[in-house]
Amino acid sequence: MAKRLTSKTVAPPRGEGGPAQPGRVGVWRPMTIARARDLRKSMPPPEARLWNLLRNEQFKPFHFRRQVPIGVYFADFASHGARLVIEVDGDTHGSEVAIAHDVARDVFMHGEGYDTLRVTNRDVMNNLEGVAEMILQRLEPAPTRPGYAGPPSPRGGGRKAVQ
Repeated sequence: MAKRLTSKTVAPPRGEGGPAQPGRVGVWRPMTIARARDLRKSMPPPEARLWNLLRNEQFKPFHFRRQVPIGVYFADFASHGARLVIEVDGDTHGSEVAIAHDVARDVFMHGEGYDTLRVTNRDVMNNLEGVAEMILQRLEPAPTRPGYAGPPSPRGGGRKAVQ
């Protein structure tokens, strides 16, 4: 179903939404599975490089997928188990319109229970080790309350909370 653009909605940047349709000014369509497949086949070099990293042994337990449909958006990379979306941002993400779109997208992802990590093309291409470290830090379970000792043992008993 088409979504009519208003002053409060922002057209998606390149790579999101359906293909341009002649005579359909102000209308965009959510991405299709076929479009996601096309994006997977023609990944830009930074996304391909990050995808190779996410397929490494250290990230296998998190089962990252690429061009993942979440609502009306497609995440560059997502781990459903870790509830983490990773977006690789190019130079076009610096404009006010793109920033507003990214914020709306991040709010949506948060509402769906996902944390969003944004990395730049430049960081992926020039500092992949730093990007890997940042992703691993986001994947570490964080204590939700003081004295949290982690999840209980599968055999019961668990660990004692720190006093």
